[in-house]
Amino acid sequence: MNDSLNGLKEAVQLIFSGNIEVYEVIGTSLMVSLTSVLIATIISLPIGIYLGLKTFKGKGLFTRVLYTLMGIPPVVMGLFVFLYIARSGPFGHLRIYYTVTAMIIAQTLLILPIIMGNIFNSAKAHGEIIKQSCKTLGASKIQTLFILIKELRGYILIAVATGFGRAISEVGAVYLVGGNIDGKTRVMTTFITMNTSMGDYSKSIAMAIILLTIAFVVNGFIYKYIGDSDD
Repeated sequence: MNDSLNGLKEAVQLIFSGNIEVYEVIGTSLMVSLTSVLIATIISLPIGIYLGLKTFKGKGLFTRVLYTLMGIPPVVMGLFVFLYIARSGPFGHLRIYYTVTAMIIAQTLLILPIIMGNIFNSAKAHGEIIKQSCKTLGASKIQTLFILIKELRGYILIAVATGFGRAISEVGAVYLVGGNIDGKTRVMTTFITMNTSMGDYSKSIAMAIILLTIAFVVNGFIYKYIGDSDD
């Protein structure tokens, strides 16, 4: 109980202390997570909608693979990316291991199936009626895509929110490919893990409170937009 109270008190102190390290950690977390979500969403939108609507041989197998990837452990994805970008890996010459770039790649690959899977499901369940309506009205393929995005925006935003929640709270992948380097690749989750292992529970709780607050605020904006769009 005392640790929790101390953590709450220290969270307020950390936010308003002007501690550069804390702001760097928060800033890196947001940059990595938001960039990953943006990239994953841009890729997932057209592919998820297209595959959700299209009937093709092997669609059942594709669906099972996609659902499996939606639940892949972050540390497994981190290991996969690390093996490719490590010095001895096929992309080792790029020297992006232990960098923010590597963290963004790992998180993008981690949340891509989550966002795409949710968009794929919504398109498969609700997209056909919208597509047929567009066809009846003589809409082009591009116009149909934009109408589908507009009509499915609530489901798409839920997919984005789910992806962001996974990204901002993830620790295994970013730790493996980022190395938790102070001032460079340290994010809120690795900060919490490091301080907990060192016995600095108050600081860990403080950062956890900040992490939960940020996740709550971002998701609050998304779900508020969903509510407004349904009115």
